[in-house]
Amino acid sequence: MTGAQELTGLDERRAGWVRDAWRNVSGDRLRELIIGLVDIPSPTGEEAPLAAHIADTLTSVGCRAAVQPLDDRQANAWARLDGDKTGPDLMLYAPIDTLTVGEESEDLPWIGPELRDDMRPRATVYDDLVVGLGASNPKGHAACVMMAAEAISLAGIPLTGDLVAAFGAGGMPTNARPVGTRRNTGQGVGCSFLLEQGVWTDYAVIAKPGWTVSWEEVGLVWFEVTVRGTHTYVGSRHRLPYDNAVARAGEVARHLEEWFAEYAERHTAGTVAPQGIVSSVRGGWPRMAAVTPAACTLMVDLRIGPDMTPLRAKREFMAVIDTLRDKLPGLDITAEMVLAIPGTRTPADSWICRSAMAGWAALEGREHEVVRGNSGATDANILRGRGIPTVRVGMPKVAESPFDIDFARGMNTVSVRAMEKLTRHLIRTAVDTVTRSHAELEAEQEGAAA
Repeated sequence: MTGAQELTGLDERRAGWVRDAWRNVSGDRLRELIIGLVDIPSPTGEEAPLAAHIADTLTSVGCRAAVQPLDDRQANAWARLDGDKTGPDLMLYAPIDTLTVGEESEDLPWIGPELRDDMRPRATVYDDLVVGLGASNPKGHAACVMMAAEAISLAGIPLTGDLVAAFGAGGMPTNARPVGTRRNTGQGVGCSFLLEQGVWTDYAVIAKPGWTVSWEEVGLVWFEVTVRGTHTYVGSRHRLPYDNAVARAGEVARHLEEWFAEYAERHTAGTVAPQGIVSSVRGGWPRMAAVTPAACTLMVDLRIGPDMTPLRAKREFMAVIDTLRDKLPGLDITAEMVLAIPGTRTPADSWICRSAMAGWAALEGREHEVVRGNSGATDANILRGRGIPTVRVGMPKVAESPFDIDFARGMNTVSVRAMEKLTRHLIRTAVDTVTRSHAELEAEQEGAAA
């Protein structure tokens, strides 16, 4: 049942429309949607089959939906509920690619000694929980966007602006997998293509983990750090000059990991606490353990706040590299920035922020709780970077389950009850926005600024 408290802040007419849409939301339907998404593999670069499934599903409930190919393997999906063009357009957005692949050939041994059930693209139901690759992030959130669009469509609400439900390929922080022919298959490429091809709105809500409304987000810069040494043979270690690039790289990694903590403390501000990691090591011939390589390469992901440009971050990182040369005599090291996505911010008094926070407060029965210390990046940076005021809202990580929740299970386990709550929030925010006139929202914004 819907309590009056959950509709607090809405006028009688909009409260009625929200109530009508909420009646179309059910745990059974959400479970059906998420199982359908999990059972179709969608590793980065190969989202086309899932995009087709999403478009077909939304078409079947009366939405005008389409698949948007990027190439023969990668595609977005979107659906549009048409308004009468007197009000603002809103996008409910979720990415659809999974962080890992779900196949031993690509995931092992880096994800662990074996693929558990949650690491495979096959849904398993445990009462309220659905488990499978990407069941929470991103597919559980995508299912909520689908359910919200379906529920509003079935309710027949008269819209002033268009409501767009969009599902982006390549939302994960990755470059091309070995099977890909294009290097730019991740890092928000689908979201960027969606906008370039004209699927554009006045406001956006991205559904990604975290039961709070977030209006700012870190960006990221990647560095390739190369440590050079001497190519030599184990049998000659004691007879020839010896400078092992692998051992040197280990020293560099240790120093960088110590510096990341200090960096994060200095740059924590607002709701973000940008972090850094050394993520991979490449060097030498695994088939030939008898020799050392002349170079070893480390990859670094350094997160940056909305007020730091990629070039400022680069200069700070290069200064650290210079310091390491002084700390480690004889160190031959270079670094190059190889990827940059700026952090972004939507003004907290923007209409979409105020509407989303009011919905959160009504559903919770208390003032909106701001979560700080965030270092996760999403396609919200792509949307905001193109000028679309955007907020992020999602589900909390599952806390109660029959198994321990580590990072992977947190990504791959979703609560249907939590999906219902997020869907209700998305519906309320959507109805609150796309049933208003442009003049009404302009007046609201002017009132907030005053």
